Amino acid sequence: MTQEPLAPWTIALGELDEKMGVVIVEQSVDRVVATMPVEGNRQSFGLLHGGASLAVGEAVGSWAAVIHASTLGKTAVGVDVSATHHLGAREGTVTITATPIHLGRTLTTHEVLLTNDAGRRLCTLRITNLLLDKPVPARTVEE
Repeated sequence: MTQEPLAPWTIALGELDEKMGVVIVEQSVDRVVATMPVEGNRQSFGLLHGGASLAVGEAVGSWAAVIHASTLGKTAVGVDVSATHHLGAREGTVTITATPIHLGRTLTTHEVLLTNDAGRRLCTLRITNLLLDKPVPARTVEE
């Protein structure tokens, strides 16, 4: 008898995601898509900050891993992320798309692409997440 997959986890933005203006467009095991404005995420030379690209790319890739993990009754933690910056951006909206390279029972790897309004690639990330059993909630003294 096979067990039905669990319902996928739903993305909830964290404090940094909200400050960066991240908006979730699509979320599934097969693909997570979000957007982020360049404005408010620029470095002192007026370009999209590389750290902002990594932060949003890591978030979207991790969300994709957690969605997959949740269907197995697990959660995910990042163990490796790398990025290559291809092109700068001074304005507009960045679209962040995470797609799986490998969806395993213990590891996931996702490619995360950041593109500009014209669809040109700004940055490519690869993120690997370790899938872990969900921690058991701590018991209270009353229990």
